[in-house]
Amino acid sequence: MGVFLLLFIIMPIVEMAILIKVGAAIGALNTIALVLLTAVVGAALLKQQGLATLLRANQRLNSGELPAREVAEGLILAVGGALLLTPGFVTDTVGFLCLLPGSRHWLAAQALKRMQVRGQTQTFQFGMGPGPFGPGRPGDSDIIEGEFRDETGRDHDRDRIEKK
Repeated sequence: MGVFLLLFIIMPIVEMAILIKVGAAIGALNTIALVLLTAVVGAALLKQQGLATLLRANQRLNSGELPAREVAEGLILAVGGALLLTPGFVTDTVGFLCLLPGSRHWLAAQALKRMQVRGQTQTFQFGMGPGPFGPGRPGDSDIIEGEFRDETGRDHDRDRIEKK
């Protein structure tokens, strides 16, 4: 059974059990208010951190660098935001971990270690290891076949002859 399928089955059960326990301890309305409060605080934090990450990515692009770390952090921010909008305390905890700069930087560094990034700004390739999208797939080659037409109007054969 896949990990994600298992998470989709177990996580709602865990979230309901925790919500019931918290509701019994502090009351149903207080529990609902707490869940809504985490969503509002999370949305504000997501906006702040998302804009900061976007500005850093823009600065790296302007300096001619590939913003791979910022892209990874942006994906982690998106996952964290989705988790914060999901009602429950476990998902809120994981969502806040995705939004906090220290843990987000660590998660992005771990993700980038598992990915292969090649090139500067023109080309890049992500590889996730063995599997249907990993290295060694059929037709995986650095050779690109094609035709071109020189529109500069220069006669390259004549240039080579004159240089000798």
